[in-house]
Amino acid sequence: MTETQAGPEPAAAGADAAGLETVDLGAGSELEAPEQHTPAERPATGAIHHLELWVSNLDRAIVSWGWLLTALGYRMFQDWPGGRSWQAGDAYIVVEQSPARTASRHDRCRPGLNHLAFHVSSRQQVDELTAEALLHGWKLMFSDLHPYAGGPQHYAAYLENADGFEAELVAD
Repeated sequence: MTETQAGPEPAAAGADAAGLETVDLGAGSELEAPEQHTPAERPATGAIHHLELWVSNLDRAIVSWGWLLTALGYRMFQDWPGGRSWQAGDAYIVVEQSPARTASRHDRCRPGLNHLAFHVSSRQQVDELTAEALLHGWKLMFSDLHPYAGGPQHYAAYLENADGFEAELVAD
């Protein structure tokens, strides 16, 4: 959540069909309760806890980011009227349409976040995800150099969505 927005208040707790505890927020929204770890299982200091992307159009972000994150193995984690998140392991990624944002479009060339890069299992998966991404609001960047836009030893796809966010899919 943002410092300028308190976020949804939990109303009642329960368990979903997968046995994961959820918090009902009313109006069809729910937040999944965070997993509890023993001290030995806790993430390492410095590991990413979450990333939050402020977007100008939540519905459009859910189409592009929701598809990509799900295709990469994330699962839907939280859902509330102003945002949604997807989790993989102990980290999650949030897209939020905050009323406190000061611009209508992300500019990856300005100071701040340039892009998110994700590992994928193979070159074939890079190719498959790239082809499918075009159906979910992403366009291929540097198409004349694809899939070696990062250099001859770097097999990757550079994708940009309608809001100017870039995602890189990398096969090591």
